[in-house]
Amino acid sequence: MICLIFFAICFLASATGAICGIGGGVIIKPVLDAFGILDVNVISFLSGCTVLSMTTYSVVKSRMSRESHVETAVGLPLALGAAAGGLAGKQLFSWVLSISPDKDQAGAVQACCLLIVTVGTLIYTLRKERIRTCRVQNSAACTLIGLFLGILSSFLGIGGGPVNLVVLFYFFSMSTKAAAENSLYIIFFSQLASLASSIVTGSVPKFQTGVLLLMVSGGIAGGICGRACNKRMEERTVNRLFVGLMILMILINLYNMIQFMR
Repeated sequence: MICLIFFAICFLASATGAICGIGGGVIIKPVLDAFGILDVNVISFLSGCTVLSMTTYSVVKSRMSRESHVETAVGLPLALGAAAGGLAGKQLFSWVLSISPDKDQAGAVQACCLLIVTVGTLIYTLRKERIRTCRVQNSAACTLIGLFLGILSSFLGIGGGPVNLVVLFYFFSMSTKAAAENSLYIIFFSQLASLASSIVTGSVPKFQTGVLLLMVSGGIAGGICGRACNKRMEERTVNRLFVGLMILMILINLYNMIQFMR
């Protein structure tokens, strides 16, 4: 029964994540934290692997179909910065774990940071029509922006989440669907770097292989479903789904923060 719940959570999160461009980890991580079945470091690792599997499918499929909205001049520096940020974020999370008296305290830090990010994202999304945006083209600036996104996504174990979209909206004036695809592209590189770091440094937590396989399967299946839905949905519908999702995530992260601090 628990295995089916894991699969269902990853499928629904990844499907929604593929539609909105948030990777799914922003849903998977806090929802599994709320269940309290696994340690926070195990959940972060499994969530990252699930997000990586979904974004791998999405990125490869977009390239093969030649329908990609990723501009190499902007997307590549962002992705390279995100890869470096993924490594830095992984080290930052390991440091927080090492100085925390217990793992729940590290979970509280993650939940608090994710809550702040989600609230900020919701506020920006509701007011974005009134905010003047930029069109950053400088490669060095793109790399620094990608570095920030990579650190945040890897540290929080969410893949990238809503903050990617806000950054892409503001700094690059992207449409909702273009930002969604570029966000998944960034998430792919940051999570790949984070996973490679865990393997090389021998910091992969202990977990059941069956749980990982179910989560990854759910992630890929959700990515396939979400990508198909994204093509058929209007941008207005995607925006509404995104706002509703952010409100739900705020409530879940509030609950998690209270639980971890007890």
